[in-house]
Amino acid sequence: MMRFMNKRRVPNSILGLALEGGRMEGVELRRNNGSLTPQQSFAAPLALNPLNDDPELVGREIRNHLEQAGVRERRCVVCVPLTWALTLHVVVPDVPDEDLDSFAEIEAERGFPYSPESLLVAKSLYRAPSGQRHLTLVAIPRNHLQQLERVLRAAQLRPVSFTLGVTCLQAAGKESIFALVPRQDTVELQVSCGGGVAALRTIEGALEGEGAQRRLYPDVLAREIRVTLGQLPDAFSRELRSVRLFGQSEMAQRCAQELGPRLEAMGLQIESVRTYARGQFRSQPPADTPVSPAFSAAALRLTGAASPFEFLPPKVSPWQRFGARVSSRKLFWVGGTSAAAALLIGGATFVQQWQLSRLRAEWNGMEPRVHELEEMQQQIRRFRPWFDTSFQSLTIMRGVSAAFPVEGVVTAKSLEIRDPGSVTCSGVARDNLSFLKMLDQLRGTKEIGGLKVDSVRGKTPLQFTINFQWGHGGANEN
Repeated sequence: MMRFMNKRRVPNSILGLALEGGRMEGVELRRNNGSLTPQQSFAAPLALNPLNDDPELVGREIRNHLEQAGVRERRCVVCVPLTWALTLHVVVPDVPDEDLDSFAEIEAERGFPYSPESLLVAKSLYRAPSGQRHLTLVAIPRNHLQQLERVLRAAQLRPVSFTLGVTCLQAAGKESIFALVPRQDTVELQVSCGGGVAALRTIEGALEGEGAQRRLYPDVLAREIRVTLGQLPDAFSRELRSVRLFGQSEMAQRCAQELGPRLEAMGLQIESVRTYARGQFRSQPPADTPVSPAFSAAALRLTGAASPFEFLPPKVSPWQRFGARVSSRKLFWVGGTSAAAALLIGGATFVQQWQLSRLRAEWNGMEPRVHELEEMQQQIRRFRPWFDTSFQSLTIMRGVSAAFPVEGVVTAKSLEIRDPGSVTCSGVARDNLSFLKMLDQLRGTKEIGGLKVDSVRGKTPLQFTINFQWGHGGANEN
Protein backbone atom coordinates (compact mmCIF):
# COMPACT_ATOMS: atom_id res chain seq x y z
CA MET A 1 0.00 0.00 0.00
CA MET A 2 2.79 2.43 0.90
CA ARG A 3 4.65 1.51 -2.30
CA PHE A 4 1.57 2.38 -4.36
CA MET A 5 1.13 5.74 -2.63
CA ASN A 6 4.78 6.71 -3.17
CA LYS A 7 4.67 5.86 -6.86
CA ARG A 8 4.78 8.92 -9.11
CA ARG A 9 1.37 9.64 -10.62
CA VAL A 10 1.20 11.09 -14.13
CA PRO A 11 -1.38 13.92 -14.22
CA ASN A 12 -4.05 14.31 -16.91
CA SER A 13 -3.46 18.04 -17.38
CA ILE A 14 -0.67 20.48 -16.67
CA LEU A 15 0.42 24.03 -17.40
CA GLY A 16 3.68 24.54 -19.28
CA LEU A 17 5.47 27.86 -18.75
CA ALA A 18 8.62 29.28 -20.36
CA LEU A 19 10.34 32.39 -18.95
CA GLU A 20 12.94 34.35 -20.89
CA GLY A 21 13.92 37.97 -21.44
CA GLY A 22 11.02 39.67 -19.66
CA ARG A 23 8.48 37.48 -21.43
CA MET A 24 6.31 34.51 -20.45
CA GLU A 25 4.84 31.89 -22.76
CA GLY A 26 2.46 29.18 -21.64
CA VAL A 27 0.14 26.40 -22.72
CA GLU A 28 -2.43 24.44 -20.73
CA LEU A 29 -2.20 20.87 -21.99
CA ARG A 30 -4.51 17.89 -21.41
CA ARG A 31 -3.95 14.19 -22.11
CA ASN A 32 -6.99 12.22 -23.21
CA ASN A 33 -7.20 8.77 -24.87
CA GLY A 34 -3.64 8.79 -26.18
CA SER A 35 -3.70 12.35 -27.51
CA LEU A 36 -2.46 15.71 -26.26
CA THR A 37 -4.92 18.61 -26.54
CA PRO A 38 -3.93 22.25 -25.91
CA GLN A 39 -6.63 23.96 -23.86
CA GLN A 40 -5.27 27.50 -23.67
CA SER A 41 -2.15 29.11 -25.15
CA PHE A 42 -0.80 32.56 -24.41
CA ALA A 43 2.26 34.81 -24.52
CA ALA A 44 2.64 37.95 -22.43
CA PRO A 45 5.35 40.43 -21.41
CA LEU A 46 6.39 40.67 -17.77
CA ALA A 47 6.86 44.18 -16.42
CA LEU A 48 8.47 42.85 -13.23
CA ASN A 49 11.60 40.73 -12.86
CA PRO A 50 10.95 37.38 -11.08
CA LEU A 51 14.44 37.44 -9.53
CA ASN A 52 14.68 41.02 -8.30
CA ASP A 53 11.16 42.30 -7.65
CA ASP A 54 8.78 41.45 -4.81
CA PRO A 55 7.47 37.88 -5.24
CA GLU A 56 3.92 38.85 -4.30
CA LEU A 57 3.79 41.55 -6.98
CA VAL A 58 5.33 39.34 -9.66
CA GLY A 59 2.99 36.50 -8.73
CA ARG A 60 0.00 38.81 -8.96
CA GLU A 61 1.10 39.92 -12.45
CA ILE A 62 1.43 36.29 -13.59
CA ARG A 63 -1.95 35.41 -12.07
CA ASN A 64 -3.56 38.31 -14.00
CA HIS A 65 -2.14 37.00 -17.28
CA LEU A 66 -3.37 33.48 -16.51
CA GLU A 67 -6.87 34.70 -15.71
CA GLN A 68 -7.01 36.74 -18.91
CA ALA A 69 -6.03 33.62 -20.88
CA GLY A 70 -8.64 31.50 -19.08
CA VAL A 71 -6.07 29.15 -17.49
CA ARG A 72 -7.35 27.22 -14.46
CA GLU A 73 -4.69 24.55 -14.05
CA ARG A 74 -2.54 24.95 -10.92
CA ARG A 75 0.18 22.36 -11.51
CA CYS A 76 2.91 23.66 -13.78
CA VAL A 77 6.25 22.70 -15.31
CA VAL A 78 8.53 25.69 -15.85
CA CYS A 79 11.33 26.18 -18.40
CA VAL A 80 13.74 28.51 -16.63
CA PRO A 81 16.02 30.84 -18.68
CA LEU A 82 19.19 29.19 -19.93
CA THR A 83 21.03 32.35 -18.86
CA TRP A 84 20.61 31.18 -15.25
CA ALA A 85 22.61 28.02 -15.92
CA LEU A 86 26.33 27.35 -15.38
CA THR A 87 27.92 24.53 -17.37
CA LEU A 88 30.99 22.38 -16.81
CA HIS A 89 32.45 19.64 -19.04
CA VAL A 90 34.69 16.91 -17.63
CA VAL A 91 36.21 13.67 -18.89
CA VAL A 92 35.10 10.68 -16.84
CA PRO A 93 37.94 8.39 -15.73
CA ASP A 94 37.59 4.65 -15.42
CA VAL A 95 35.22 4.59 -12.44
CA PRO A 96 32.29 2.21 -11.80
CA ASP A 97 28.80 3.42 -12.68
CA GLU A 98 27.75 3.39 -9.04
CA ASP A 99 30.52 5.94 -8.26
CA LEU A 100 29.54 8.31 -11.08
CA ASP A 101 27.30 10.46 -8.86
CA SER A 102 30.07 10.91 -6.29
CA PHE A 103 32.53 11.80 -9.05
CA ALA A 104 30.09 14.37 -10.43
CA GLU A 105 29.65 15.95 -6.97
CA ILE A 106 33.42 16.28 -6.53
CA GLU A 107 33.88 17.83 -9.99
CA ALA A 108 30.98 20.24 -9.40
CA GLU A 109 32.54 21.37 -6.12
CA ARG A 110 35.88 21.90 -7.84
CA GLY A 111 34.63 23.47 -11.08
CA PHE A 112 31.77 25.80 -10.12
CA PRO A 113 32.58 29.09 -8.34
CA TYR A 114 29.90 28.47 -5.69
CA SER A 115 29.54 26.21 -2.69
CA PRO A 116 27.73 22.90 -3.34
CA GLU A 117 24.91 23.92 -0.97
CA SER A 118 24.09 26.99 -3.08
CA LEU A 119 23.61 25.09 -6.36
CA LEU A 120 21.25 22.52 -7.83
CA VAL A 121 23.22 20.37 -10.29
CA ALA A 122 22.04 18.05 -13.08
CA LYS A 123 24.26 15.97 -15.34
CA SER A 124 24.29 14.38 -18.80
CA LEU A 125 26.61 11.50 -19.72
CA TYR A 126 27.75 10.96 -23.32
CA ARG A 127 30.33 8.77 -25.03
CA ALA A 128 32.91 9.42 -27.72
CA PRO A 129 33.20 6.95 -30.64
CA SER A 130 36.33 5.60 -28.91
CA GLY A 131 34.26 4.71 -25.85
CA GLN A 132 35.65 7.52 -23.66
CA ARG A 133 32.93 8.87 -21.35
CA HIS A 134 32.28 12.59 -20.92
CA LEU A 135 30.04 14.43 -18.49
CA THR A 136 28.21 17.73 -18.83
CA LEU A 137 27.27 19.31 -15.50
CA VAL A 138 24.61 22.04 -15.48
CA ALA A 139 24.06 24.07 -12.29
CA ILE A 140 21.51 26.73 -11.34
CA PRO A 141 21.82 28.84 -8.16
CA ARG A 142 19.46 27.54 -5.52
CA ASN A 143 18.31 31.03 -4.50
CA HIS A 144 17.12 31.68 -8.10
CA LEU A 145 14.82 28.66 -7.93
CA GLN A 146 13.64 29.40 -4.39
CA GLN A 147 12.75 32.94 -5.46
CA LEU A 148 10.88 31.54 -8.48
CA GLU A 149 9.01 29.13 -6.20
CA ARG A 150 7.84 32.04 -4.06
CA VAL A 151 6.67 33.88 -7.19
CA LEU A 152 4.71 30.85 -8.44
CA ARG A 153 3.20 30.29 -5.00
CA ALA A 154 2.01 33.91 -5.03
CA ALA A 155 0.52 33.22 -8.49
CA GLN A 156 -1.42 30.29 -6.95
CA LEU A 157 0.63 27.76 -8.95
CA ARG A 158 2.30 24.55 -7.80
CA PRO A 159 5.52 23.75 -9.71
CA VAL A 160 6.20 20.06 -10.30
CA SER A 161 9.31 20.51 -12.46
CA PHE A 162 11.98 23.10 -13.30
CA THR A 163 13.84 22.34 -16.52
CA LEU A 164 15.46 23.93 -19.62
CA GLY A 165 13.45 24.61 -22.77
CA VAL A 166 16.02 23.72 -25.43
CA THR A 167 16.67 20.31 -23.83
CA CYS A 168 12.94 19.52 -24.01
CA LEU A 169 12.74 20.45 -27.71
CA GLN A 170 15.74 18.35 -28.75
CA ALA A 171 16.05 15.00 -27.00
CA ALA A 172 19.59 13.74 -26.40
CA GLY A 173 19.81 10.58 -28.51
CA LYS A 174 22.43 8.75 -30.53
CA GLU A 175 22.38 11.26 -33.40
CA SER A 176 24.86 14.14 -33.38
CA ILE A 177 23.11 17.46 -33.95
CA PHE A 178 23.10 21.18 -33.20
CA ALA A 179 19.82 22.56 -31.82
CA LEU A 180 19.08 26.30 -32.03
CA VAL A 181 16.12 28.04 -30.37
CA PRO A 182 15.72 31.80 -31.06
CA ARG A 183 14.27 33.50 -27.97
CA GLN A 184 13.44 37.12 -27.19
CA ASP A 185 17.00 38.51 -26.95
CA THR A 186 19.23 35.45 -27.22
CA VAL A 187 19.63 32.21 -29.14
CA GLU A 188 19.84 29.01 -27.10
CA LEU A 189 22.27 26.37 -28.41
CA GLN A 190 22.55 22.69 -27.55
CA VAL A 191 24.91 20.07 -28.96
CA SER A 192 23.65 16.50 -28.66
CA CYS A 193 25.96 13.59 -29.41
CA GLY A 194 27.00 10.26 -27.98
CA GLY A 195 23.67 9.79 -26.20
CA GLY A 196 23.87 13.00 -24.16
CA VAL A 197 24.31 16.76 -24.18
CA ALA A 198 27.86 17.84 -25.00
CA ALA A 199 27.35 21.63 -25.03
CA LEU A 200 24.71 24.01 -23.71
CA ARG A 201 24.96 27.80 -23.97
CA THR A 202 23.22 31.06 -24.89
CA ILE A 203 24.38 33.22 -27.80
CA GLU A 204 24.04 36.94 -27.14
CA GLY A 205 24.37 39.70 -29.71
CA ALA A 206 22.75 37.76 -32.57
CA LEU A 207 19.31 39.33 -31.90
CA GLU A 208 18.76 42.97 -31.00
CA GLY A 209 15.82 45.35 -30.72
CA GLU A 210 12.31 45.07 -29.38
CA GLY A 211 9.12 43.49 -30.74
CA ALA A 212 8.77 43.41 -34.50
CA GLN A 213 11.83 45.65 -34.94
CA ARG A 214 14.27 42.97 -33.84
CA ARG A 215 17.37 42.65 -36.00
CA LEU A 216 19.24 39.44 -36.80
CA TYR A 217 23.02 39.23 -37.13
CA PRO A 218 23.64 35.89 -38.88
CA ASP A 219 27.42 36.39 -38.99
CA VAL A 220 27.54 36.60 -35.19
CA LEU A 221 25.42 33.46 -34.88
CA ALA A 222 27.53 31.54 -37.43
CA ARG A 223 30.72 32.61 -35.67
CA GLU A 224 29.48 31.39 -32.28
CA ILE A 225 28.48 28.05 -33.83
CA ARG A 226 31.98 27.79 -35.30
CA VAL A 227 33.51 28.59 -31.92
CA THR A 228 31.35 25.95 -30.20
CA LEU A 229 32.31 23.42 -32.87
CA GLY A 230 35.99 24.19 -32.32
CA GLN A 231 35.71 23.69 -28.57
CA LEU A 232 34.42 20.14 -28.95
CA PRO A 233 36.81 17.19 -29.20
CA ASP A 234 37.63 16.20 -32.78
CA ALA A 235 35.79 12.89 -32.38
CA PHE A 236 32.53 14.81 -31.83
CA SER A 237 33.05 17.73 -34.22
CA ARG A 238 33.60 15.35 -37.15
CA GLU A 239 30.19 13.76 -36.56
CA LEU A 240 28.21 17.04 -36.33
CA ARG A 241 26.73 17.79 -39.73
CA SER A 242 23.14 18.88 -38.96
CA VAL A 243 21.62 21.96 -37.36
CA ARG A 244 17.97 22.03 -36.26
CA LEU A 245 16.39 25.41 -35.78
CA PHE A 246 13.18 25.28 -33.73
CA GLY A 247 10.43 27.86 -34.05
CA GLN A 248 7.56 29.03 -36.25
CA SER A 249 7.99 32.78 -35.80
CA GLU A 250 9.08 35.11 -38.58
CA MET A 251 12.41 35.64 -36.83
CA ALA A 252 13.05 31.89 -36.71
CA GLN A 253 12.38 31.58 -40.46
CA ARG A 254 14.61 34.55 -41.25
CA CYS A 255 17.30 32.98 -39.13
CA ALA A 256 17.04 29.70 -41.06
CA GLN A 257 17.20 31.46 -44.44
CA GLU A 258 20.12 33.76 -43.68
CA LEU A 259 22.09 31.26 -41.62
CA GLY A 260 21.81 28.40 -44.15
CA PRO A 261 24.50 29.55 -46.65
CA ARG A 262 26.94 30.36 -43.86
CA LEU A 263 26.51 26.93 -42.29
CA GLU A 264 26.89 25.17 -45.65
CA ALA A 265 30.32 26.78 -45.95
CA MET A 266 31.16 25.06 -42.63
CA GLY A 267 29.88 21.70 -43.87
CA LEU A 268 26.62 21.91 -41.87
CA GLN A 269 23.05 21.50 -43.14
CA ILE A 270 20.26 23.45 -41.47
CA GLU A 271 16.77 22.05 -40.89
CA SER A 272 13.87 24.27 -39.84
CA VAL A 273 11.53 22.52 -37.38
CA ARG A 274 8.20 24.35 -37.16
CA THR A 275 5.78 21.63 -35.98
CA TYR A 276 6.01 18.38 -34.02
CA ALA A 277 6.72 15.17 -35.91
CA ARG A 278 4.42 12.22 -35.49
CA GLY A 279 5.57 9.87 -32.76
CA GLN A 280 7.75 12.46 -31.01
CA PHE A 281 5.80 11.92 -27.77
CA ARG A 282 4.12 8.83 -26.37
CA SER A 283 0.80 10.62 -26.90
CA GLN A 284 0.08 12.40 -30.17
CA PRO A 285 -0.46 16.20 -30.28
CA PRO A 286 -2.74 17.75 -32.92
CA ALA A 287 -1.35 18.01 -36.44
CA ASP A 288 0.63 21.18 -37.24
CA THR A 289 1.13 22.04 -33.55
CA PRO A 290 3.82 24.77 -33.40
CA VAL A 291 6.94 23.77 -31.50
CA SER A 292 7.60 25.62 -28.26
CA PRO A 293 9.59 24.95 -25.06
CA ALA A 294 6.45 25.26 -22.91
CA PHE A 295 4.50 22.69 -24.98
CA SER A 296 7.43 20.22 -25.05
CA ALA A 297 8.02 20.42 -21.30
CA ALA A 298 4.31 19.91 -20.56
CA ALA A 299 4.03 17.04 -23.08
CA LEU A 300 7.02 15.22 -21.58
CA ARG A 301 5.48 15.50 -18.12
CA LEU A 302 2.02 14.31 -19.24
CA THR A 303 3.45 11.31 -21.09
CA GLY A 304 5.57 10.22 -18.12
CA ALA A 305 8.92 10.95 -19.77
CA ALA A 306 11.71 12.25 -17.56
CA SER A 307 12.97 15.78 -18.09
CA PRO A 308 16.51 15.82 -19.51
CA PHE A 309 17.62 18.23 -16.76
CA GLU A 310 15.60 18.53 -13.55
CA PHE A 311 16.20 21.36 -11.06
CA LEU A 312 13.17 21.24 -8.77
CA PRO A 313 14.44 21.63 -5.17
CA PRO A 314 13.82 18.46 -3.13
CA LYS A 315 10.73 18.45 -0.96
CA VAL A 316 10.15 16.75 2.40
CA SER A 317 6.97 14.68 2.09
CA PRO A 318 4.26 14.71 4.77
CA TRP A 319 5.05 11.06 5.54
CA GLN A 320 8.69 11.93 6.19
CA ARG A 321 7.71 14.81 8.50
CA PHE A 322 5.24 12.54 10.30
CA GLY A 323 7.87 9.79 10.67
CA ALA A 324 10.41 12.24 12.07
CA ARG A 325 7.86 13.55 14.57
CA VAL A 326 6.89 10.05 15.73
CA SER A 327 10.54 8.98 15.91
CA SER A 328 11.48 12.01 18.02
CA ARG A 329 8.64 11.27 20.45
CA LYS A 330 9.74 7.65 20.80
CA LEU A 331 13.30 8.74 21.51
CA PHE A 332 12.03 11.19 24.11
CA TRP A 333 10.04 8.58 26.03
CA VAL A 334 12.77 5.93 25.79
CA GLY A 335 15.39 8.39 27.02
CA GLY A 336 13.21 9.56 29.90
CA THR A 337 12.43 6.00 31.00
CA SER A 338 16.10 4.99 30.85
CA ALA A 339 17.17 7.99 32.90
CA ALA A 340 14.51 7.32 35.52
CA ALA A 341 15.52 3.64 35.77
CA ALA A 342 19.17 4.60 36.14
CA LEU A 343 18.36 7.06 38.92
CA LEU A 344 16.31 4.45 40.75
CA ILE A 345 18.97 1.72 40.44
CA GLY A 346 22.26 3.42 41.19
CA GLY A 347 21.75 7.09 41.95
CA ALA A 348 23.13 10.12 40.23
CA THR A 349 26.81 9.39 40.93
CA PHE A 350 26.64 5.83 39.65
CA VAL A 351 24.86 6.92 36.46
CA GLN A 352 27.47 9.59 35.76
CA GLN A 353 30.36 7.18 36.23
CA TRP A 354 28.65 4.54 34.15
CA GLN A 355 28.08 6.97 31.28
CA LEU A 356 31.69 8.18 31.40
CA SER A 357 32.90 4.61 31.31
CA ARG A 358 30.64 3.76 28.36
CA LEU A 359 31.71 6.84 26.41
CA ARG A 360 35.36 6.09 27.10
CA ALA A 361 34.90 2.58 25.77
CA GLU A 362 33.19 3.92 22.65
CA TRP A 363 35.99 6.42 22.13
CA ASN A 364 38.62 3.71 22.40
CA GLY A 365 36.79 1.82 19.68
CA MET A 366 36.45 4.78 17.31
CA GLU A 367 39.72 6.60 18.04
CA PRO A 368 41.76 5.07 15.15
CA ARG A 369 39.07 5.92 12.63
CA VAL A 370 38.71 9.48 13.99
CA HIS A 371 42.43 10.06 13.53
CA GLU A 372 42.20 8.67 10.02
CA LEU A 373 39.31 11.03 9.18
CA GLU A 374 41.19 14.02 10.63
CA GLU A 375 44.17 13.24 8.42
CA MET A 376 41.89 12.98 5.40
CA GLN A 377 40.30 16.37 6.23
CA GLN A 378 43.75 17.93 6.50
CA GLN A 379 44.57 16.60 3.05
CA ILE A 380 41.27 17.92 1.69
CA ARG A 381 41.90 21.38 3.17
CA ARG A 382 45.39 21.34 1.73
CA PHE A 383 44.52 20.41 -1.84
CA ARG A 384 40.97 21.77 -2.26
CA PRO A 385 41.02 24.71 -4.70
CA TRP A 386 39.82 27.90 -3.06
CA PHE A 387 38.53 30.82 -5.10
CA ASP A 388 39.88 34.29 -4.58
CA THR A 389 37.15 36.43 -3.02
CA SER A 390 38.44 39.43 -4.96
CA PHE A 391 37.06 37.91 -8.19
CA GLN A 392 40.20 38.94 -10.06
CA SER A 393 39.31 37.04 -13.25
CA LEU A 394 35.86 38.63 -13.47
CA THR A 395 37.34 42.07 -12.73
CA ILE A 396 39.89 41.64 -15.52
CA MET A 397 37.20 40.48 -17.97
CA ARG A 398 35.02 43.48 -17.07
CA GLY A 399 37.93 45.91 -17.48
CA VAL A 400 38.96 44.44 -20.84
CA SER A 401 35.39 44.31 -22.18
CA ALA A 402 34.89 47.98 -21.23
CA ALA A 403 37.75 48.92 -23.56
CA PHE A 404 36.16 47.17 -26.56
CA PRO A 405 33.80 49.28 -28.72
CA VAL A 406 30.11 48.62 -28.16
CA GLU A 407 29.58 48.65 -31.97
CA GLY A 408 31.28 45.24 -32.23
CA VAL A 409 34.01 46.43 -34.61
CA VAL A 410 36.61 44.79 -32.33
CA THR A 411 35.93 41.37 -30.82
CA ALA A 412 37.95 39.07 -28.59
CA LYS A 413 38.42 35.43 -29.54
CA SER A 414 40.30 34.34 -26.44
CA LEU A 415 41.37 35.78 -23.09
CA GLU A 416 44.03 33.91 -21.12
CA ILE A 417 44.70 34.94 -17.51
CA ARG A 418 47.77 33.62 -15.70
CA ASP A 419 49.01 34.34 -12.22
CA PRO A 420 50.01 36.86 -11.13
CA GLY A 421 47.82 39.09 -13.34
CA SER A 422 49.44 38.25 -16.69
CA VAL A 423 46.82 38.54 -19.44
CA THR A 424 46.99 37.54 -23.14
CA CYS A 425 44.14 38.54 -25.46
CA SER A 426 43.57 37.53 -29.11
CA GLY A 427 40.87 38.94 -31.32
CA VAL A 428 39.71 40.46 -34.58
CA ALA A 429 39.32 44.14 -35.54
CA ARG A 430 37.44 45.48 -38.53
CA ASP A 431 40.30 47.81 -39.46
CA ASN A 432 43.52 49.31 -38.09
CA LEU A 433 41.78 52.48 -36.81
CA SER A 434 39.37 50.46 -34.67
CA PHE A 435 42.28 48.42 -33.32
CA LEU A 436 44.26 51.55 -32.36
CA LYS A 437 41.23 53.08 -30.60
CA MET A 438 40.84 49.91 -28.57
CA LEU A 439 44.55 50.03 -27.61
CA ASP A 440 44.14 53.64 -26.45
CA GLN A 441 41.22 52.58 -24.26
CA LEU A 442 43.32 49.81 -22.72
CA ARG A 443 46.24 52.15 -22.09
CA GLY A 444 43.84 54.54 -20.37
CA THR A 445 42.82 51.85 -17.87
CA LYS A 446 44.74 52.52 -14.66
CA GLU A 447 45.02 48.84 -13.69
CA ILE A 448 46.75 47.88 -16.96
CA GLY A 449 50.50 48.14 -17.40
CA GLY A 450 53.14 46.71 -19.68
CA LEU A 451 50.79 46.58 -22.67
CA LYS A 452 52.51 44.99 -25.67
CA VAL A 453 51.30 44.03 -29.13
CA ASP A 454 52.63 40.55 -29.88
CA SER A 455 51.32 40.11 -33.40
CA VAL A 456 49.11 41.79 -36.01
CA ARG A 457 48.00 39.97 -39.17
CA GLY A 458 45.90 41.22 -42.06
CA LYS A 459 44.24 44.56 -42.64
CA THR A 460 40.49 44.16 -43.12
CA PRO A 461 39.80 42.32 -40.95
CA LEU A 462 42.85 42.54 -38.72
CA GLN A 463 43.84 39.75 -36.33
CA PHE A 464 45.85 40.69 -33.27
CA THR A 465 47.41 39.32 -30.08
CA ILE A 466 48.30 41.56 -27.14
CA ASN A 467 49.44 41.00 -23.57
CA PHE A 468 49.62 43.14 -20.45
CA GLN A 469 49.86 43.05 -16.67
CA TRP A 470 46.73 43.66 -14.60
CA GLY A 471 47.08 45.64 -11.39
CA HIS A 472 50.42 47.20 -12.42
CA GLY A 473 49.44 50.47 -14.08
CA GLY A 474 52.22 52.40 -15.72
CA ALA A 475 54.02 52.76 -19.02
CA ASN A 476 52.84 50.64 -21.93
CA GLU A 477 54.88 49.46 -24.84
CA ASN A 478 53.92 49.31 -28.53
